[in-house]
Amino acid sequence: MSDKAIYEKQGFGNRSGFGNSAALLMVDFVNGFNDPALFGGGNIGPAIQSTRTLLDFARKAGLPIVHTRVVYAEDGSDAGVFCLKAPGLKILTEDAAASQIVSELTPVPGEYVIRKTQPSAFFGTSLTPWLVGKGVDTLLVTGCTTSGCVRATVIDSMSSNFRTIVVTDCVGDRAMGPHEANLFDMGQKYADLLTSAQVMEHLERRSSSQALGKSRAT
Repeated sequence: MSDKAIYEKQGFGNRSGFGNSAALLMVDFVNGFNDPALFGGGNIGPAIQSTRTLLDFARKAGLPIVHTRVVYAEDGSDAGVFCLKAPGLKILTEDAAASQIVSELTPVPGEYVIRKTQPSAFFGTSLTPWLVGKGVDTLLVTGCTTSGCVRATVIDSMSSNFRTIVVTDCVGDRAMGPHEANLFDMGQKYADLLTSAQVMEHLERRSSSQALGKSRAT
């Protein structure tokens, strides 16, 4: 029996779908995670390029947009157990080049930039109330790494009762084995897996349907 068949037999892999209002989240697409000499490699570069197209679409559609950065104090005073496992992360300070969001995805005014010291974008941040305040019920997750901060964020998103969609061509990891294994697992238990083209098609179709409904109402 295949892995997928085992999960299907046990009732996993169902769809949560889209709700009424989506937001785009970009997890840790910073220079350090786009540099194979630091924390990058694998398919992170291509994921950034795909996310650029999705970001342009989200901006035109007026979706709430969130970026995250890993940022530690210069003196390391807020570095915890995460930095015992990966001490190199302590170089990601506020002004460090490695901690800056990649130029392709530079935030514009009105986009929320979260600074975090833990894998999840939700842990110890104000992301949940910000999304609730925007009326968001569906979170489109992009970023890196798939097996690390993306996965942690996806689990917390689902645990916070947001419908969660991992945009498969817009997430990346330094190694493909962890990337593929974690995509499979998230798709079975925590999130829907869609490509950026599928996400944009759905949102375009919904927008057109809503516009048609308004025109008929008037």
